[in-house]
Amino acid sequence: MKVHIPAGVEDGMQLTIRGEGHAAPHGGVNGDLLVVINEVAHPQLQRDGNNLFHTRIISVMDAMLGCEVSVPCLDGSYKVKVEPGTQSGTVVKLRGKGLPSVQGYGRGTGDLYVKFQVWVPHKLSREEREALEKMKDSNSFKPDLTMEDKNTFDKVKNIF
Repeated sequence: MKVHIPAGVEDGMQLTIRGEGHAAPHGGVNGDLLVVINEVAHPQLQRDGNNLFHTRIISVMDAMLGCEVSVPCLDGSYKVKVEPGTQSGTVVKLRGKGLPSVQGYGRGTGDLYVKFQVWVPHKLSREEREALEKMKDSNSFKPDLTMEDKNTFDKVKNIF
């Protein structure tokens, strides 16, 4: 039998299909069929209620210079701009790109949160190292925390 699964159902929810259960004795009304939802995890998206979360690893160069990345979503992929100077741990919210509430009840449509993690290379060639050594003393490469950076670090330090 085909069963319509509404968008937004969560793991463990039950759907009741009236009259599709066991036949009743003596020509009575058939019982109901209960369908228990067993949600299969998405390989790149994690779910929390109606919100979705994705972690995207970017290179140091992309974090410093900025770029555009493709982010998976349930209805395809979306381009997200990585601003120049993006710090590891930065989260971007894509409003309304999460999951809908079941049959429109509840919190509306969730959001998709993309967390950027900056990957630092483990080894450099001699030429790469020399080029970076030349830039090392530039003021651009010395930590100078903005108020926004300080607020972010204050929030994160409480995690540890």
